[in-house]
Amino acid sequence: MKGQFEIWLVNLNPAKGTEPGKIRPAVVIQTNLLNQFDHPSTLICPFTTQLSTKENLLRVRVGREGTGLEEISEILVDQIRALDNRRFLEMLGKLSPIKASELSKKIGGGLDF
Repeated sequence: MKGQFEIWLVNLNPAKGTEPGKIRPAVVIQTNLLNQFDHPSTLICPFTTQLSTKENLLRVRVGREGTGLEEISEILVDQIRALDNRRFLEMLGKLSPIKASELSKKIGGGLDF
């Protein structure tokens, strides 16, 4: 079972247009209420190692410590998507409570909740 704010290596191929592709880390944003059921897909936000040069409302910068990430990366808040559970390859780590809170606020702001 996947947990909210866990970081997983996922397969995002094939990508279309502006979608990030390839095998890359992603953070589970789906509530644990849904995660505990046998739902066939899971909501995620992918990571990128192409860091923004200034503060960005659509990104959350995450370090390596405790996350399983190989490099400092950013969560692509505007790339929320549902993935078939067969695309999840390996759990890497988990967001810190501070980063999880920052991500939640940016998702809520982006959706005007």
